[in-house]
Amino acid sequence: MAEAAEQDHGDEAEAKSKPKAAAAASAAPNGHAKSSTMKWYVVKVQSGREESIKDAIERRVKIDGLEECFGQIVVPVERVTEMVKGKRVTRTRKLYPGYLMVEVDFNDRILYLFRETPGVGDFVGAGPNLAPPPMPTHEVEKMLNQRPEAVVDQTPTPKIRFERGEHVKIKDGMFAGMEGDVHEILEAKGVVRVMIQVFGRPVPVELEYWQIEHA
Repeated sequence: MAEAAEQDHGDEAEAKSKPKAAAAASAAPNGHAKSSTMKWYVVKVQSGREESIKDAIERRVKIDGLEECFGQIVVPVERVTEMVKGKRVTRTRKLYPGYLMVEVDFNDRILYLFRETPGVGDFVGAGPNLAPPPMPTHEVEKMLNQRPEAVVDQTPTPKIRFERGEHVKIKDGMFAGMEGDVHEILEAKGVVRVMIQVFGRPVPVELEYWQIEHA
């Protein structure tokens, strides 16, 4: 009788544990449970190679078995419809050339993986003994929900009304509300490179002339 009762108790305990195990398995495909402490960070990378660097990092995460510390990488872009010879042509344009937004559980293994990937600079705000600050929640929400689409007439190229060294305010985009100094004017591209402070460090961002105003 005692053995039967013990067996029944064991079966009951096993039955109760099965739903939990099933739930854990469904939440952790391939045996890798995602960390609940992941945050978003900004990473400086080589401009023009954002997509290839993103792919390289994702491959290394799988090779090194760090899926539980890794969420996703975003290359923020916008769709721009240009009028070319009377026809509408839609293309994508990087909002912040030279930067990736990454969702990770920051630790030494993740830091080493990123720093050892060719083309990656470093986490913005990181120091020799200083962990980088995560992106503010409202900036993350803006980035993930932002799907801007603009219509730009290519002819003629607008005259940029700003001068190098001028203090300006950003009125559109992820860095809206921030101020900085005009670092460079790229007339051929119709953009202005503005130096702003991100996490206490100077960061250059390329902006359309209509995205900034005199401060």
